[in-house]
Amino acid sequence: MSGRARTRTRLAVSVLAAGLVMGGTMAVTGQAQGGREPQPVPRADCGKGSRPETGIQGRVPASDYASGRVDRGYRCNARALAHVGKTGGFKVHRYVDAKGQTCAFYDSTLVFPRDLVYNLTSGIGVVVLAMDNPRKPRQTTVLTSPAMVSPHESLLLNKKRGLLAATLGTALTYPGVLDVYDVKTDCRHPKLLSSTPSGLLGHESGFAPDGKTFWTASTVGTLVAIDLANPRSPVPIMVQSGVSYHGLRFSADGDTMYAADIGRPDLGTLDLASNAGLDILDVSKVHDRVPGAVTTVLSELRWPDASIPQSADPFTQDGHDYVLEMDEYADQFSLKGLADMRNAPVGAGRIINVDDPRNPFVVSQLRLEVHQADVHGGEQRDDPGASFPAQGYAGHYCSVPRANDPKIAGCSMIVSGLRLFDISDVKHPREVAYFNKPQRPGSRPTFPDVAGAYAMSAPAWDRKRGSVWYTDANSGFYNVKLTNGVAELLR
Repeated sequence: MSGRARTRTRLAVSVLAAGLVMGGTMAVTGQAQGGREPQPVPRADCGKGSRPETGIQGRVPASDYASGRVDRGYRCNARALAHVGKTGGFKVHRYVDAKGQTCAFYDSTLVFPRDLVYNLTSGIGVVVLAMDNPRKPRQTTVLTSPAMVSPHESLLLNKKRGLLAATLGTALTYPGVLDVYDVKTDCRHPKLLSSTPSGLLGHESGFAPDGKTFWTASTVGTLVAIDLANPRSPVPIMVQSGVSYHGLRFSADGDTMYAADIGRPDLGTLDLASNAGLDILDVSKVHDRVPGAVTTVLSELRWPDASIPQSADPFTQDGHDYVLEMDEYADQFSLKGLADMRNAPVGAGRIINVDDPRNPFVVSQLRLEVHQADVHGGEQRDDPGASFPAQGYAGHYCSVPRANDPKIAGCSMIVSGLRLFDISDVKHPREVAYFNKPQRPGSRPTFPDVAGAYAMSAPAWDRKRGSVWYTDANSGFYNVKLTNGVAELLR
């Protein structure tokens, strides 16, 4: 967050406190490009060595499965340097420890015990890879403490303190056991510092920039702040109920939280998750350990094309503050989505200006052609993986290689695979590369049956080598090299 924005935030707190008491939370509505349906970004210009998609942007048609074309995969200005395992989950992290060793951490399944058969050989839990030779990743261990067996979407790394943490998540939503590991000393063999029920419930999470507060969000009504000043003895310091938060991310100074709000039931419209969007909160008093402190909502941003907000990662560009927000899946919980899940609206992603946390606004969209309503409700519904409601042509997680002036963003877009976007002009993002390795239905034993790609993870970045790491739940971990000049956007 810029100094100017931080000043506005602090000045706004006292003013908004009175407004919240008098009239409720201030809400801001994001407009979808002049009221029109948001449009897809321009297609990537695929250079030498590419194996482009055969149809519209992001689609893997059933005809490619029938012809065998799908077995070669799809790549545009990208190629695989390495591939490990046959399963993956929601997060990939990269870390260099005090010894100079480079490691990757990734959760090995979406929902335990979905991949139990394959995890029996690779290990059930969070996989640790030695990545000093990026062409030959080497598994060094698997973290199998309670939260690491099923972290769901909560696995986070704080590089400043060298802490890896997660809460036991979902199956609605388990006891929120929080596991904290030291990875700074030896990232190849993380050391468990504590395993406590301090998270209350699990699902998603947030890590304060200074690494001293871990937050858990259950999506079913609880938000918990946990003091990690002593990671061997976590202490809950705030428990809030009545919220439906998903991913939690923070401004650089830690004063402001960007919370993805999945919405709440509306009996009038019969929507199970109406009013979904982005909530911006002042959390400075919680982080400053003011006794009895709670969060203060500064604004709520809503947009008409929302599905299920997942997370909003902050970054700066040309002196302005933004978040890169991604909606997961399609809007399965609206009246339209319930009537026909295969025809449910797709929220995809957007860049949001948060210079003034009281008045955020949508700047641009990150969408593919396959996400558009006229396409999403068409024959593509018969493509492998497209009709399963927890998969489909939609988004899930994004990340940027650095928080200050990033030129590129990477997003896992489930059946469409890993997609890379040039965001140097935040008002006009464009796709520059992609990598997708779909699997044939029935290619390995699991439930539900493997079909297509299942790219769900927040990518990690190897800027020096021009690579991005991600996992596909149906096929494992990939180290993907960006080619044809695209890697320059990581510099």
